[in-house]
Amino acid sequence: MKVHRLVLDPNSNSPIVILQDEATGVLLPIWIGIFEAHSIAMKMEGIEAPRPLTHDLFSNTIETLNGVVERVEVVDLVDNTYFARIHLLLKDELYLLDSRPSDAIALALRLTSPIFVANHVLEHSKIDPEDFKISGEEEGEEGAESASGESSGEGDEDEYMRILKNFNPNPDKDKYN
Repeated sequence: MKVHRLVLDPNSNSPIVILQDEATGVLLPIWIGIFEAHSIAMKMEGIEAPRPLTHDLFSNTIETLNGVVERVEVVDLVDNTYFARIHLLLKDELYLLDSRPSDAIALALRLTSPIFVANHVLEHSKIDPEDFKISGEEEGEEGAESASGESSGEGDEDEYMRILKNFNPNPDKDKYN
């Protein structure tokens, strides 16, 4: 998966990180906190903070200890809340760290670690890229856009929000209870 873009939900003013499967194009929107969105956007835009942010501090610590984040993975969805796990290799020992997806993604971007989503999560929460086409985007082409979701096309945010407004990330909610 890769981070496709960040958008803002106009109804809740909550940021949404949209992951995209590089092989199939399938999209996965995850509502996240403003601070995590800021951290993700800064890394995507190549902006360095004058002092380390929390995700910078954690990635610097891992690198200083000669650790490696082998991968981060969105592993579950329970009651509309996503759960992630960071796979940290430190001194030949693998640690599985519970995490919010937004923190795991922010860390993965800093350490260039791969991002995965468990199949059962993706199957219940994915959006087909054909249903998510933005006016002015052609197949195989992404409009010029920033991490904050700004794009060269008019009405892009309205189109994303129309699709996301009716999105239910967990249609089989009772399955997990």
